[in-house]
Amino acid sequence: MSIKVPVGVSNRHVHLSQEDLETLFGPGYKLTVKKELSQPGQFAAEETVNLIGPKRTIANVRILGPVRPQTQVEISLTDSFTLGIAAPIRDSGNLKDTPGITIEGPQGRIEITEGVMIAQRHLHLSTAEGEELGLKDQDIVQAKVEGSRGLIFDQILVRVGPNYKKDLHLDIDEANAAGLKNGDLVTIIK
Repeated sequence: MSIKVPVGVSNRHVHLSQEDLETLFGPGYKLTVKKELSQPGQFAAEETVNLIGPKRTIANVRILGPVRPQTQVEISLTDSFTLGIAAPIRDSGNLKDTPGITIEGPQGRIEITEGVMIAQRHLHLSTAEGEELGLKDQDIVQAKVEGSRGLIFDQILVRVGPNYKKDLHLDIDEANAAGLKNGDLVTIIK
């Protein structure tokens, strides 16, 4: 199997619960859509927060919406060094045994006791795309990058679902290592 898929480069971001959003921005607050993301229903919000780690603070970190059941912070390995947090590589939503952090908004601060992670690289596919390619949820594939910084990314988690669209999500460190930007095509190999 060999197919071309677009890359979606993910920079540091925060997913907030409604309760935490209201603590940071005020009672009844709703996120403002800045731009739609590659996955249907997902968006980058106008709102940003500050991440306060043991070593340093990273300011103006984008919030992604819609709100989630539990607050989660996704950073890169470089960010983990900057903040002074030993964040593990995890599939989004798997927050067990992850470190916490202080998040600061214009109306308040929260301290989460878990939820900071480096997102595992992953390939989103719709149910139809997964069937067409012979891939199922939780499969592991590789991606070959051509060019002067060509390489093969290993251990890519496949995420198949009815609300997904074909897109390989890499964090900013991974994309920079391969010289990739949003929309570039890479070849998935099984």
